[in-house]
Order: sequence, then structure tokens, then C-alpha cells
Amino acid sequence: MQFPLTFWDISLWLAITALIILTTSELISPYYGSINLVIKKKRLRNTGLTISAIFILTVMIRIIGIILIQS
Repeated sequence: MQFPLTFWDISLWLAITALIILTTSELISPYYGSINLVIKKKRLRNTGLTISAIFILTVMIRIIGIILIQS
């Protein structure tokens, strides 16, 4: 049985997720309409940056793979 997601699909998913999380962390209020629900913007932003770093790593792996195939 073949795994249904390719490396390209995972890379694209990481890019979209990172964009959504980083945009949300910049636009959302720390008190999202309720006093009982506190959103930790720093943790949300760090998560977005971590996912962005993983996305950049996948892009670097693809570039290295392209360079090695052409050599």
C-alpha cells in the first residue's frame, strides 16, 4: 500500500498552516471575546515560526535533491 501524501503535499500543507497560524497570531486579540479564554500569542507565534522553519527545511531538501540529480 502506497502512502497517499507525497513530499510535495506535506510541504504545501506546512506552508499553508504556517501562514494561517502566523496571520492569526498577529491579528487576534489576546482576549478573544471572552475573559475566560486567554490566547497565548507568543506560543502561537512560536508555533507558526517552527512550522515555517520545517517548511523551509523541506524546500531545502527538494533543492538538494534537484541539484544531486542533475549532477
